[in-house]
Amino acid sequence: MSTGAVAERAHAAALAGLTGMSPLRLRSLLGRHRPSDAWAIAMGELADPIAAAWFGRRPELLAGFVASGRERGPVEVWEACILTGTRVLLLTDDDYPAPLAADPEAPAVLFARGDLHALASRRAGIVGTRNATEGGRRLATRLGRELAEAGVAVVSGLARGIDGAAHRGVLGAGSGNGAPVAVVASGPDVPFPKEHRELWAEVVERGLLVSEHPPGAPPLADWFPLRNRILAALSEVLVVVESRERGGSLVTARMALERSIPVLAVPGSLLNRAAEGTNRLIADGGTAVLDTLDVLVALGLATGRAAGAAPDLRRRPSKPDRAVLKAFGGDPLTLDQLLLRTELPLADVALAVGRLEAGGWLVDVGGWFEPVRAPERS
Repeated sequence: MSTGAVAERAHAAALAGLTGMSPLRLRSLLGRHRPSDAWAIAMGELADPIAAAWFGRRPELLAGFVASGRERGPVEVWEACILTGTRVLLLTDDDYPAPLAADPEAPAVLFARGDLHALASRRAGIVGTRNATEGGRRLATRLGRELAEAGVAVVSGLARGIDGAAHRGVLGAGSGNGAPVAVVASGPDVPFPKEHRELWAEVVERGLLVSEHPPGAPPLADWFPLRNRILAALSEVLVVVESRERGGSLVTARMALERSIPVLAVPGSLLNRAAEGTNRLIADGGTAVLDTLDVLVALGLATGRAAGAAPDLRRRPSKPDRAVLKAFGGDPLTLDQLLLRTELPLADVALAVGRLEAGGWLVDVGGWFEPVRAPERS
């Protein structure tokens, strides 16, 4: 990339970080001017009739642009991007994510950390309340893991509750499966909530994290509803696991429906406040999700329940673990009985049983281990 091209990209990145710069204003400026000229307009150094109308209605807007631009100009923002390994993508770039580029509200500037190829897979969004129940978090983790094992990338917001649980499930599927894709409402180097710092790092390492805000940008309340349009646009289907009667996940669902993206919802008890929003979505015509198969059907990756069983989405055991599993022969066995059948050391058998149980191939019933012939449904 030439020095001039880098300078233009740096100006675009800095514009995105100006106080008061909305997505619509940024698209307007960069849709009509090259980034360096757009920067001069934002700083009040170059005339533009549309910007002049903004400043005429809101004089404080220009003051906000200028003050924040003096604090963090193109050089400072570009250095932060280099330091954090953040790519700056313009809407006109060939490698700007195609699912998002076609959206009428696509960010004019996108900041990305991780692997853009994560978006080449089929994509399912999973969202829900931050105040999730334990059951909701378990289900979100399971959906994330099983979708990843089926090769589906899982898009979410890395928030507390359902979002974080879904991405933990994806990461639990191991490498070589569907990737986590996160859409955040702060700079791509500013974990929020702070306890998700390690989760953010794992998502960047194994998948993709995107934001419309430059490195260093704090998580502002107004930015969370805005980021939901990006999350919706990057999803081929959207699954709402838990939602109260009003909440950000319902905003995301509405934005998905506006984009003709199918919305699925997990039903819950009428006494569970965390299921009020999802039950309403189903009552209004949304598709109910009972297990991962329903999501795969919505993606066109499965044909439904005609055969009466869900596809086996469990990760295939390693060769040594398959040998231990084969020793069961379909019978429930105690650990002592399994040792007699395999004639293997206790440590090897115990570790194999632990891995098989964690992978869903065995279940412990009062000290007896039983083979699981098909994925369990809860």
